Amino acid sequence: MKNSNPLERIRRLPERASQERADLDAVLDAGHHMGTLATVVDGQPWVVPMLYARDGDRLLLHGSTGAGALRHVANGAPAALSVFHMDGWIYAHTMFNASARFRSAVVRGHITDLPAGEAADALTMFTDITTPGRVSEVPPHTRKHLAATKAMSLSIEPGQWTVKLRDGGPTPPEPDEVVDPGLWRGVVPIYSAYGEPEPAAGLAPGTPLSPSIQRLMDEPPHPSAR
Repeated sequence: MKNSNPLERIRRLPERASQERADLDAVLDAGHHMGTLATVVDGQPWVVPMLYARDGDRLLLHGSTGAGALRHVANGAPAALSVFHMDGWIYAHTMFNASARFRSAVVRGHITDLPAGEAADALTMFTDITTPGRVSEVPPHTRKHLAATKAMSLSIEPGQWTVKLRDGGPTPPEPDEVVDPGLWRGVVPIYSAYGEPEPAAGLAPGTPLSPSIQRLMDEPPHPSAR
């Protein structure tokens, strides 16, 4: 469904904005599920990096029950989650025209605290979305773990999100601009890849990677770009 709220429209270079829900989902599902959560606490701005996972029409978030600001957010304060993927540097004929390949999304709304009956399932789903298959390799949540973790959700509502995409190469020079023919112009892609796994202290030598981790390692390096 397309955005209809004028306050949620991209006004700067609107041709790079998308109102397609599929593009929103693609940005949210890409990368390493890291965003920035913002709200206002006691009249002051509050911003924190936050892991998330998309479950259909909602974003799942979690944090410590001891975090006072999270309790404030979960009590219905307006909030926004911003996600940004840097896909490459774009080098043009001038500094003014230099840019970057990127994909970004912002989802706004009110975060709700998930009741105890839903929290365990949501936290399990969070793990399964961010690392498919890991749930079957580890023990289930304990009461102690659940008591220490706040599970929350942010609904993805029509008119409450924006997406902006920048692809392609540098902007061509204007006809009246003088361009140095020896100046390189183009794109330097940025690739994302997993490094060599580092065993935990005390892990028995020769312990094989869990299948879920091996699948991550088998993914080829790739630009974050679509």
